[in-house]
Amino acid sequence: MLLNDENQKRVARAIAAIERDTDAELVTVLARQADDYRYIPLLWAALLSLLVPLVLAFLPIWLSALETLLAQWSVLVLLALLFRWPPLMMALVPRRVKQWRAANLARRTFLDQGLHHTSGGTGLLIFVSEAEHYVEILADRGIAAKVPDERWKSIVDTFTGHVKQGEVLNGFLECIASCGDELILKIPATEQKNELPNHLVLL
Repeated sequence: MLLNDENQKRVARAIAAIERDTDAELVTVLARQADDYRYIPLLWAALLSLLVPLVLAFLPIWLSALETLLAQWSVLVLLALLFRWPPLMMALVPRRVKQWRAANLARRTFLDQGLHHTSGGTGLLIFVSEAEHYVEILADRGIAAKVPDERWKSIVDTFTGHVKQGEVLNGFLECIASCGDELILKIPATEQKNELPNHLVLL
């Protein structure tokens, strides 16, 4: 677990405190990883195994075609297994791919959590994918009309720094507080409601 039960409760309490003073509905989501990237280890292993015949050509040994093929297949299998080690696998995944997969998951989660169905369009998603060090804030139309995207970007940049340092809880609490400052000012409470759950959603 990235956050234990007590830390998850702290996040829920922080959300509840903010929602008392704003009509916005905050949902926080923490994903361990946006994708399993199973194809990445195999792809890299396949590409590197293609170099085996070239390497063998420079070695002072002679192998038959069958032996060369076996060596190539052995390298493929060994590298495919080695590259499945999570830290190494994540290092091999292109940054653009990680960002794309995490962004897709954030948007699916926004819909899955019903943030687009709140009264007044005041849903706000704080999404974190830990393995990709990815943070995004998605606001529904009612909030987007009053808070510029640049403000969310500065909050995201600060949160991303916390995630990279492994400070996920501190990142969440600081992010919720910063979002709250904007929401209380621009979307003040006009009624007491709680359309969406306050607990941290784990994926």
